[in-house]
Amino acid sequence: MKWNSRTRCAIVCLGFVLLFSAFSFRLIYLQMIKHDQYAGLAAEKHVYKQPIFAERGTILDANNEVLAHNVPVETVVADATHLTEVEATVDLVSGELKLPRADVSEKLHSDRRYIVLKREVAKAITDSLRQKLRAQNLRGIYFEQDATRIYPNGVMLCHVIGFTDFEHHGIQGVEGSLDDYLRGQDGYRYIEHNRAGQELVLYRGQERAQRNGYQVHLTIDLNLQNIVENELDAAMREYSPKKATIILMRPQTGEILAMANRPAFDLNRRSDAKPEQMKNRAICDMMEPGSTFKIVTAAAALNEHKFRLDSYIFCENGVWNYGGTALHDHAAFSDLSVKDILVKSSNIGAAKLAVSLGDQKFYEYIRRFGFGERTGIELPGEIPGLIRSPQSWSKISITHIPMGHEIGVTPLQMTAAMCAIANGGKLMTPRIVKSITTSDGKTISSLTPIALRQVISPETASQIGTALRGVVSDRGTAAAAAVPGFIIAGKTGTAQKVDPHGGYEKGQYVVSFCGYLPADRPEFVGLVVLDDAQTKSELNYGGLVAGPIFSRIAEKAARYLDLEPHEEIRRAIPVERVALTDASRH
Repeated sequence: MKWNSRTRCAIVCLGFVLLFSAFSFRLIYLQMIKHDQYAGLAAEKHVYKQPIFAERGTILDANNEVLAHNVPVETVVADATHLTEVEATVDLVSGELKLPRADVSEKLHSDRRYIVLKREVAKAITDSLRQKLRAQNLRGIYFEQDATRIYPNGVMLCHVIGFTDFEHHGIQGVEGSLDDYLRGQDGYRYIEHNRAGQELVLYRGQERAQRNGYQVHLTIDLNLQNIVENELDAAMREYSPKKATIILMRPQTGEILAMANRPAFDLNRRSDAKPEQMKNRAICDMMEPGSTFKIVTAAAALNEHKFRLDSYIFCENGVWNYGGTALHDHAAFSDLSVKDILVKSSNIGAAKLAVSLGDQKFYEYIRRFGFGERTGIELPGEIPGLIRSPQSWSKISITHIPMGHEIGVTPLQMTAAMCAIANGGKLMTPRIVKSITTSDGKTISSLTPIALRQVISPETASQIGTALRGVVSDRGTAAAAAVPGFIIAGKTGTAQKVDPHGGYEKGQYVVSFCGYLPADRPEFVGLVVLDDAQTKSELNYGGLVAGPIFSRIAEKAARYLDLEPHEEIRRAIPVERVALTDASRH
């Protein structure tokens, strides 16, 4: 019996030992092995990680005029576990935020800890909601600081600036291409709430400050942009083209001073915009350039010393049979100098210049002028254009390409090519960003002109410039592009529109003028392109449609830039006196 008592005592003791061992093991397991997991779960009940949103950087023009900035707003959120009187909260929130009551009720009748009720709410509305929540002792509704993107100029520069999406990520334009600089880096802080949902002291050391986005300064001059946009709107009213583009570029540095397209859209109402309105046609539209391309042909022939500027070429009295096809001029020219081939815009003369070079050498100059490759401008969506290699040319390609057919170029490529003539033969990379700075003014990056290559010699560029002065004269195709007080150099283009199904569209033309001012010391190169301008057939030429638009823009730009006239002020030649000719038209 005594032995049994000891046994029972030992068994009881052993049981206690095992029990306490189990409790000890469980305690060690919870305290050490599962500590982080359960600490996190506990924290989740009372701690909220509040993001500190970085402010998106401002976009400014070359003169620090604001093009895109932020307006403070708030995001209204809810924690369903902190709600006290759900129905009263639903009534108040739906009324103040102008939200459907059923939607708010569905969101708040849940156990979610983070519910977004409405974004981009004006401060006046959130302040009113705060006061009413406090007055009714309603808990569980919180407010996060945020900002909405505002574009003060609406439609102006819409294709250059671009816009942001719902999450403040850049879409299109500079907003997209420089999003990494503009967006900045969000920070955070941890906030602890008690069981009543009241905020306690911040976790010390449990926060990270935000880094606001950098400021981006563009090369765009808003005053020049305003001149361009107003003239573009006037052209749309007068000619109702399907689309149009105007570019102003500084030839020595490649800086884009103005860039505009139509159709366009309001950046502040981008949800209403159609896809066709959102295209930056200056870099993503492809066109046959027409006779503006003759500057490439003539420059190549002069640079290779095949001819001199005063060399004469027989232009076959207006019809030249080559490769089994007749090539026509708009007039029966006999002998023309190389200069007059540009002044009179002779198709046959340009073709003979290219034939003297040969397919391969002519193709090399086309590529040296930058056609067939992206210019490298800091904008998304740029296309390289379409330049076929000589191996795929037909027998008559060597006579059609010199006058701007059988090739596809972008308006920006054509502008850059004319800049190479204006600046002494250097192909410059077009630039749209002047500098990038921090919010306290420290420069992160600044514009450095990039000369890709010396395309032609300065002497050749000067010779072509001399010929292009003659184009904007009584003898040339662009007398209506003249600017009183200045000598202008430029070239017209009137190309029949390509039919997507093959051939050309009857009666539809892309008219253009590309020129620079002043001719001897160019301050800017300008390109005007209108697609399918609605006007009389006998007036639908680059010199008569695009030329006068360039003239008005150049005159206002010269006045704004305070350029000094270098010849006697004279009246612009009336349109009626201008010869109704442009050689690139079929």
